[in-house]
Amino acid sequence: MKLISKIYIALIIFFLYAPIAVMIFFSFNSSNSTAVFEGFSLRWYTELFANDTVTTALLNTLILAVSSAVIATVLGSFAAVGIHSYRRKWSKGAVMSVTNIPMMNPDIVTGISMMLLFVFFGRMLALRNSLNFITLLIAHVTFNLPYVILSVMPKLRQLDTHLSEAALDLGCTPFKAFFKVILPSISSGIVTGFIMTFTLSLDDFVISYFTTGPDFQTLPLLIYSMTKRRVTPDMYALSTLMFAAVLTLLILFNFAQARATRKKADR
Repeated sequence: MKLISKIYIALIIFFLYAPIAVMIFFSFNSSNSTAVFEGFSLRWYTELFANDTVTTALLNTLILAVSSAVIATVLGSFAAVGIHSYRRKWSKGAVMSVTNIPMMNPDIVTGISMMLLFVFFGRMLALRNSLNFITLLIAHVTFNLPYVILSVMPKLRQLDTHLSEAALDLGCTPFKAFFKVILPSISSGIVTGFIMTFTLSLDDFVISYFTTGPDFQTLPLLIYSMTKRRVTPDMYALSTLMFAAVLTLLILFNFAQARATRKKADR
């Protein structure tokens, strides 16, 4: 049974990471072939940064991902604290059920419904473009919020309520007690929520497709437009750099979290 379980896990890891490994391998190919490796070269990395269309789409994607992640993290953290403070279980359960709807809802349903909402308000306000960067940002914040709340809530459940009460007894205002006691205790959940929302916003396509305007194009939308012709190998190079950046971010976060856990255990 142990051998079978090891083979099963190995197959899962292989099917998950084999496509990424192939993409990284062919990003260093000297030719534009995706079947024959003709030699090691950084050609596609140099061409990537010389392509203004790709770099603009990448910049747009990063601006959107960082903005939506920051807003969703702030709103989601305060929302989690508010939900956690509910005394009645039924009200807390009802709010959590409503909060989870954007996460469980199919992306295409969320995208179409938000597009109709934005177009309705755009016509009501007589706007020239009903869909733009603002509508795209609102859509990304909306589907990111549940992930932040779900990341912060477990940390709030682990929090010792006597700590904030002690801070209040020692003269802190509720506002100061939150930033001095509660916020540092749930910081790991907040960082986890930020990283998760950043990555989700970075690669979202369906909701972005329905809620963006003609003046703002993200990287997933650009790649989709290329699939109608042919995806150029510089996209392999870009995807490799993005994968390496996200992987490095996750490793650093896990290292910092493990270090903080060791320090807490030493105390």
